Amino acid sequence: MATRWRWAAASAALLVAMVAPPPARGFSLPLQRPGDCGDARYFDISRLACGPCGAHQRQSPGGSSCVCQTGYRMVSSNGGSSIICEKCPENKSGVTQDGWNCITCPKGLTSEGKCKCLHNEILVERSIDGILLNEALCILCNGSEKSFSASDASGNRCVRCEQTFINASKSCDCISPNILTGGLCFSASDNLPPKGVATVRFGQLGITLTSAWFLKNLQSSASACWLYSNLTACQALGNMCVMNMNSLSSSSTDACGLFQYIYVNTARLGIVHSIAFWRHNLPWLYYGDQPGLASQVLEANHFPTVFSFKGTDKDVKLQFIAASFDAAGNFLKWQNLEGGILQLCPDTQTKLNAAYAFGTTYEQSCKISVSKILLDFPNPVFYDLFLEYNGDNGQQNLWAVPVLNLNLQYSEMFVNQGSNMNNWLLTRRFFLVDALSGKENDLGKLPRVIRIASKITISIRLVSHTQRGMIYPPLITVAYTDVLVQNPETQSVMVSFSVSYEMNQSEAQIQTDIALGVLGGLAVLWSLLKTAGWKRRTGSSIIDLQTVFKFLLFYAGDLANVFFIITVGTGIYWLVFFKAQQFVSVLLPLPSQEEEFVTYIACAFSLKALQFLQLLVSQLTIDIFFIDWERPKGKVVKAVEGEGVIKSAAAPVSIWRTYFIANEWNEIQAVRKINPLFQVLAVLFFLEVVGFSNLALMDSSSSLSRSSESYIAPWSRILRFGVSAALWLAIAFLQIIFFSVFYERFVEDKISQFVDLCCMSNISVFLLSHSCFGYYIHGRSVHGHADTNMEEMNMNLKREAENLCSQRGLLPNTDGQTFQISISRKMRLHYDRIHESLTRKRGPARLLDSSANTFEQSTRAYNTMNKFLSSFIDHVHKEMDYIVKDKLLLERILGMEFMEPMEKSIFYNDEGHSFSDVLYYGNETTLLIFDILFFSIVDLASQSFVLAAILTYLQQEIFRFIRNTLGQKNLASKTLVDERFLI
Repeated sequence: MATRWRWAAASAALLVAMVAPPPARGFSLPLQRPGDCGDARYFDISRLACGPCGAHQRQSPGGSSCVCQTGYRMVSSNGGSSIICEKCPENKSGVTQDGWNCITCPKGLTSEGKCKCLHNEILVERSIDGILLNEALCILCNGSEKSFSASDASGNRCVRCEQTFINASKSCDCISPNILTGGLCFSASDNLPPKGVATVRFGQLGITLTSAWFLKNLQSSASACWLYSNLTACQALGNMCVMNMNSLSSSSTDACGLFQYIYVNTARLGIVHSIAFWRHNLPWLYYGDQPGLASQVLEANHFPTVFSFKGTDKDVKLQFIAASFDAAGNFLKWQNLEGGILQLCPDTQTKLNAAYAFGTTYEQSCKISVSKILLDFPNPVFYDLFLEYNGDNGQQNLWAVPVLNLNLQYSEMFVNQGSNMNNWLLTRRFFLVDALSGKENDLGKLPRVIRIASKITISIRLVSHTQRGMIYPPLITVAYTDVLVQNPETQSVMVSFSVSYEMNQSEAQIQTDIALGVLGGLAVLWSLLKTAGWKRRTGSSIIDLQTVFKFLLFYAGDLANVFFIITVGTGIYWLVFFKAQQFVSVLLPLPSQEEEFVTYIACAFSLKALQFLQLLVSQLTIDIFFIDWERPKGKVVKAVEGEGVIKSAAAPVSIWRTYFIANEWNEIQAVRKINPLFQVLAVLFFLEVVGFSNLALMDSSSSLSRSSESYIAPWSRILRFGVSAALWLAIAFLQIIFFSVFYERFVEDKISQFVDLCCMSNISVFLLSHSCFGYYIHGRSVHGHADTNMEEMNMNLKREAENLCSQRGLLPNTDGQTFQISISRKMRLHYDRIHESLTRKRGPARLLDSSANTFEQSTRAYNTMNKFLSSFIDHVHKEMDYIVKDKLLLERILGMEFMEPMEKSIFYNDEGHSFSDVLYYGNETTLLIFDILFFSIVDLASQSFVLAAILTYLQQEIFRFIRNTLGQKNLASKTLVDERFLI
C-alpha cells in the first residue's frame, strides 16, 4: 500500500514538472549564427546553435555540417557532425574530389588537399566504368586545328576554345605577340581601341577604385565590340559606362571614353530606327552633347497620345515598358513597370501600380538596410525605358524616355544638377543597384562600395494650351547614392520613388500678378478714402504721422482682403478645373510652385491679424454713455444730517434701468452673425466625415471616399486651402441667410431688441467711436416714465400697440431711433471737459481725496454729463445744436461724410443699426476672414484639419473672452456703472 502511494506521489510530481513553465528564463534562447561557430564547430540547424565537430574535422563551407580536414578522407557520413574521418597514407596523400577516397596526385595538391593539374589539362580520377585509379591523371586538351579544345572553367572536361583564340593564333593558346585580355585573344596586328582604365569613380565618397569586373571585362568588351561588332560585348561596354554614371571627359579612356571612341568611329554603320543617336550594334546611351539639345528632346515634340481622367484604361494609365539587360550585356526580357519594378520600397500591388495612373502624383519613400539590398540585387540589371502607345494603324509603338542622371559629370562638372535645361546631358540607360563595380579584387566577395538609385522621379509635363490631354515626352530623373560597405546589417539608405505632373504656370502667374496689381491699386484708393473719412470723423485736417499710420492700418486690412480674394479664387479655380475635367487641360502646380501661393496666404493672415487687432483695440476704447430720461416722481421728505431739520427733495430716480441696459449692452458686445462653434464643427464634419478632404489629394479622382487598400496621393496645399475656404464661406453664407431671414425675424434679433429695450427703459445710448463721430440710439420713452409698476407698463404697451401715443422717433411723427452722428468740435470739447471730471478718480486726485469725496465727484460728473447730453438732444444749447438729415447714397457707399459739422452737429438717419460697427456683430466679414486664414495657416503648417479646427475654436474663445472682459471694464469706466453689477 505504501509503495502504491509513493508511486502516485512520484507521478504527480513528474506531471507538475512537465506542465510547469521553467522559472525566470521563460521561452528564451541565445542567438547564434553560423559565422559565430568558428572552424572547429558547425551550426546545428535543429538546435539553432553551434555544435562541436569531431576529431580531424572542420566546418564545411556552408557552415551547417562538418568535413574532414586536409589529408583525411571520409569513412562514413550522416550529416552534421556524424562523420568519421581517416588519414590518408603517405603514398596516397591526396583526397578525391568527392572526399571519400585517397589517391596519388602526380602534379601536387591544392590548398584543400585535392589533386591539381596544369592549365588546359583536365583531372581524371576514375576509369570510364567508375573504377578508382591508383594515381590521378592530368590529360592535356588538344588545342590543334583538328579539335581546338581547351579545359572548361571547372577543369573537368575539354570544350571548344573561344573563337578569338582560333582567329588570332589558329590554336587555343594566345601566344605572344597576340594579346590576351578578359578571356579573349586578339592579334597584335589588329587595330585595337585605346587601353582602357578599369577604375570607377565614387564622387560622393571621394573614392576611385580599380574594379575587378572592369579589370576582367572592360578591354575585352571594347575590343570585341570594336573589331567584331559583337552585340553582347557592345552592350556590356555600355553597361560599364552606365556604372560609371555616363560621365564623359575628353582626356579619359574609361568605359565611357572607350564607348565614345567606338561610337564616333563607327558612323559608317548607320543608325537604328532613324534615331540619329542610336548607332548600329551599339546600345543607345546618349542624346548627344550639343548645347540646347535637351530642350529640343523634351519640348520639340509631344507624345502622340491624348490622356484623360475619365475614360478607358489606356487613356488613363501610363504604359511604361523597359528592355532589361544583365551586366554581361545579355538581353533579359521586356518588362512592364507595373508590379514595382523600379520601386525599391515594398508595398501592395494596388498601391505600387497607382504610380502609373495618369494625373496621380505619386510619392513613396522608405529606409532599406544595405544587407537586404545586397541580398536582393547581387547583380545589376540595366533598363532602357519606353512609353508604349498605339499608332494610327493600330501598331504598338514605343517612345524612348530620356534619363536625367544627376550624378553624371561632363568635363568634371555636374551639368545635370542645374535648373538650366540647355546645359543638361540626357542619357538612356540606368540601373537601380550596382553591387558589382565596387568589388576590388575578388568578384566572389562583398563589394567595397555599392551605388543605389536613392531618388527616382518620373516627370510628366503637359503641353501648353492643350485641351485634349497632350503631354511632352516623360523625363525620368535619377539620383544615386554611394554607400561604403562596412557593416551591412546596421547600415541603411533612404530611397524614394515619385511621379510628378506639371505644366507651364507662367500664364497663371502673370494673371495672378495682374489681379494683384489691379486689386492692390484699388486697395490703395479705398484706403485713401477711408483715411479721408477717418480724418473727417476725428475733426482734424492736418496730415501728420498718425494719419500715415492710420492709412497703413487701413491699407493692411484692404490688402489682406486682396490677398484673400486672390488665394480663394486660385484655390477654387484649381479645385474645379482640375478635378472636374475629362480631357486634361490643366495640371496642379508642383509643391515648389506652391510656395508663392503659401506666401500670399501668410501675407493675408498677417495683415488681417493686424486689422483684427486694430479693430479690437478701437472697440475696447470707445466712448459710451447712457442718457437717463427718467424724471423724479414727486418729492420725498428727509432729515438733513447734522442740522436737525427736515427738508423735502425730489424723489430719486432708480439706477436699475441703467444697470439693466448696461448688462444688455455687455451681452451683445461679442455677438456674431453666425454661430462660431457650429461653423467650426460643420466645416470639420464635411471635411473629415463626409470626405471633402479627399478632394485635396493630388490625383484625378473626384470621389469623396477612398478605399483603405488604394493608394493615397499626397496633399495639394492649394487644393486644401480651396476646399476648406470654400466650405467655410458656404457654411457661413448659409448661416447668415438663416439668421437674417429666419432666426432674427421669427426667433430673436438681439440688436433690434436692444433698441426696443432702450425705449422701454427710457434710456438713450450715446456712442463715440471717433473724436467727432459716433452713434446715437434714441431710447426716450413716449410714455414719459419707465420706472413704473407692471400694470402701468402693460397699459403703456397696449396704448403704443393701438397707436394711442406718439411715435418713438427722435423727430416728431417718425420711428427713427438710431443715428450716425457727426458732432461739432465745440460739442466734443464740452463733452471732454465733463468726461475728465468723470474719470478724475483714476488720476492723482485719488491720492488726495477721500473715497467718499471721489464718489460724490463722480456722481456729480455723471449727473452733469446726463443733464448735458439730454439737453443737447433737446436742442437746449443753441451754440451746440444739431440737425437731422439723410445720408447721400454715395456717402453710404463710401462710408464717409461729405459735410463737415462746423456750427451744428449732424444726425444722419440710420435704419440699418450701424452702431453694431462698434460690436463684433457689425464686423462679421473681418472676423470670418480672420478665422478662415487662421484655420488655413494652421492646416498648411500641420496638414491636419482636426488640429486646425481645435486651434481656431480656441482662438475664437480667447479673443471673445478678451473682448468681453476688457469691453466690460471700458463700459464701467466710461459710464460709471459699477462693474460689480455687470454680469
